Amino acid sequence: MSNKFSILAEEIVKNVGGESNVAAFENCMTRLRITLKDMSKFKKNTLEKVDGVMGIVESGNQIQVVVGPGVANKVASVIRETTNISVEDVVDFGDAEGVKAQVKEQYKAAPSDFLGKISSIFIPLIPAFIGSGLIMGINNILMKTTNINPNITGLLGVFSGAVFGYMAIMVGMNAARVFGASPAIGGLMAGITISPGLAGLTMFGRELVPGRGGIIAVLLVVWFASIIEKWLRKAIHESVELILTPLLTVLISGFVAVLILQPIGGFISDAIGAAATGAIEKGGLFTGAILGGTFLPLVMTGLHQGLTPIHADLLQNTGVTTLLPILAMAGAGQVGASIAVLVKTKNERLKKTVKSALPVGILGVGEPLIYGVTLPLGKPFLGACIGGAVGGAIVAPFKVGAMGMGISGLPLAIIIDQGNVGYYLLGILGAYIGGFIATYLIGFEDPVE
Repeated sequence: MSNKFSILAEEIVKNVGGESNVAAFENCMTRLRITLKDMSKFKKNTLEKVDGVMGIVESGNQIQVVVGPGVANKVASVIRETTNISVEDVVDFGDAEGVKAQVKEQYKAAPSDFLGKISSIFIPLIPAFIGSGLIMGINNILMKTTNINPNITGLLGVFSGAVFGYMAIMVGMNAARVFGASPAIGGLMAGITISPGLAGLTMFGRELVPGRGGIIAVLLVVWFASIIEKWLRKAIHESVELILTPLLTVLISGFVAVLILQPIGGFISDAIGAAATGAIEKGGLFTGAILGGTFLPLVMTGLHQGLTPIHADLLQNTGVTTLLPILAMAGAGQVGASIAVLVKTKNERLKKTVKSALPVGILGVGEPLIYGVTLPLGKPFLGACIGGAVGGAIVAPFKVGAMGMGISGLPLAIIIDQGNVGYYLLGILGAYIGGFIATYLIGFEDPVE
């Protein structure tokens, strides 16, 4: 492991108060999430100056240290190897105040907890969406520009389409795990909702429809089945629990699913789809500007996680998500704003931060730029939002759709639907220019070296 990762890991642990002050620790693609027992031991100002730290976000007793994609995994590995801190919760349960503080922080806001659960369901699926979407885009290019063997393109079509054909089952298994039930039961219940065998069946005068309600229905069904399963495990005697719990869970949840929850999910799914497509079709430029201009604040607060099932539902029902290309303009606006910062600043450390974060920002990973550049400086964040609004206003009237999700920035162009790639790239360029001009004109207080 590179020495720079070891040094960075050591500095992080030291400035959060040492490993004995860490209550919980985990990492995502771009940051380390550390829950502390005593915030008074946290040396924020010192840690912000450590080479490699792009930004710090505080939320109660949790801090998030932004170090960038690739780096987060390596630094986390060093911390796990060189300390007693692990990904598991390491609260000392003899420390009542520490436990109390962590529990209060963890459950203080129901919306935050809900969005955290949604994120935990869909984030593990993102690599599958990325891989499948890129294969789909490459396959479309091959079919249009070459005389390649149709068996090859057919096989690539299978590779790219599998995730969408079985998305419901994967979501069902993840949802059951998050809801505290058996993943196998969750996958089974999701499979029931999409079973072709439902077609042609009628219950109480109502025809059953495979896949009705899409991903929204799957979430409702698995949530209900999880409640039933957990209740049965407590209520049934252990001698027959292994047999009766899955039997009764599937029977009870199955009938409730097809008779009640799927119709409810269908209503919600149709409403979301109509609202999303209707707003873009009727609002056009104005709707695009609003969505593109307000997405960065959603990312900053974590509320953007609630949009993931909407993207998934639109993909499953319509084959494309028209929201994603508009929202991707926010990241492009931030690239433009950061370039303006790079041009104007005299601070060498800030220049280094921008240069290291810009490449991944162009590729669609915007967190290093948010927390390392635009948000700490203040006004450039506003400039980035303006750039996102400009890009959103450009792409929305053309109803640009993405055939997958999980990627953003320039790579998203590969999975843009036919005929709209040019409009998407025009939107990216517009967001770059809009973010640059807005930030350059608004200006910012250049930090002292």
